[in-house]
Amino acid sequence: MRTARVGLRLSAGQRRRCFGLLVAAGDVWACVLDMNRWRRHRGLPGIVNFQALCREVHKAGPGVFGELASICAEGVLRRYCDAWFATAKRRNRGEDAARFPRRKRRLMPVRFRRKAFTLAGRRLRLATAQGCDPLWVRLDRPVPYPAEQVRSVTLVSDGDRLFVEVTAEVAVATYPPGRKPDRGRVAGVIHPFAVAGPDGEGLVVSGRAIRAESHLHLKDVKQRRRAMARRAPKPGQVGSRRWRKYRARQRKRENRHKRRVRQAQHEAAKTVVEWAVARRVGTLKVGDPRGVLSLTAGRRHNGRVRDWRIGYLLGCLKDKAEQAGIRFELVDERGTSSTCPACRRRVPKPGNRTFTCIRCGFSGHRDLVGGANIARRTSAGGTITTDTMFPVVIMHRRAGRHLPGAGRSRRDPRRRPHHGAAKGSTGRPWPAPPDVGTSLAQHARISRLHLTHEANVD
Repeated sequence: MRTARVGLRLSAGQRRRCFGLLVAAGDVWACVLDMNRWRRHRGLPGIVNFQALCREVHKAGPGVFGELASICAEGVLRRYCDAWFATAKRRNRGEDAARFPRRKRRLMPVRFRRKAFTLAGRRLRLATAQGCDPLWVRLDRPVPYPAEQVRSVTLVSDGDRLFVEVTAEVAVATYPPGRKPDRGRVAGVIHPFAVAGPDGEGLVVSGRAIRAESHLHLKDVKQRRRAMARRAPKPGQVGSRRWRKYRARQRKRENRHKRRVRQAQHEAAKTVVEWAVARRVGTLKVGDPRGVLSLTAGRRHNGRVRDWRIGYLLGCLKDKAEQAGIRFELVDERGTSSTCPACRRRVPKPGNRTFTCIRCGFSGHRDLVGGANIARRTSAGGTITTDTMFPVVIMHRRAGRHLPGAGRSRRDPRRRPHHGAAKGSTGRPWPAPPDVGTSLAQHARISRLHLTHEANVD
């Protein structure tokens, strides 16, 4: 199953009706929470069975939740049941931090299953309640899947923008004879994305542009919150109109930042999968760094880990690898960046990007060293099973070229100078480079001509 997000082109009336559906779905969610809270206060067991919840909601009759169709309301109930039972399973395993769904949401995604929507080119018809006019909306681009493969459509909101997430059942990619990925050809992947493949080839996908985008976004958020703090309402008061505008602007910038990073992560995963397909790599062994998420390593390192979004990054790579017919395995990456791939001995972890073994003199890229060691491990971790040559031919790529200020160089020009190379203050960030295709020499030539003209006039 693959999912693509497509924007909507709506009139004022269509936009109002779409938000009405999201609010109605939030009302169904809140109704279930309030009902179970009322039952708990009176010592009664909560209703978490899907069929029982459907009977309780249908007792209210038609029209209670506005234009929301009954099949869409059942989708909200199904989402509540899945969340409740998933939390119960985690708590049975001893995870006390797992919490049952008890938080209300104003807007809730609305899922339209088969026979609840009609897709005709760029036009999409969404099911509504009985007695309501049908809701037709227009997509801003064609759906990337054939109409007969689409299984569901979900209406979601991202800030003040509306999208539909189209889920389709797509078959695994097929290849001509002799080009199918070979399961015996293994490549090790370490994050953000450094791949050590067979035949002495490697790939390094730099994430510096993504880190610069996160750094600048956090800086903007800090300044914006300082400006909002003076206008924030006190407890029990209604915020001013200007404060609400600031809040809307903050949500808009936050969602735009998330979309930019999400797109860059998809581009990085696509680059890795295309590289693996071109070299007939059939197995991707990916280091699982989620064990470090629970460690407290200081404010700055915790911020870097938070900006990493490792779960979404793993999901992107796994989804694209399975679509290409490549097996995806998670292995323990502990100690891979500090183990020499030549003599197999542990050495002190390097402080920069170059790995140097003090015993045998081996030297190489630290992330590729980790990828080569990951390729030798099994899913259980620790055991070296295959012999992977350290990459000799290394291909460098970059994720996030669409980000503002990201130039063609490997180092993002918006980043501050390295703290070890600059004495005292690091200074202000460098300005963003010109647009692609713009030459600074043209501006310099015009400036010189202007100065020459002024000298001749004088």
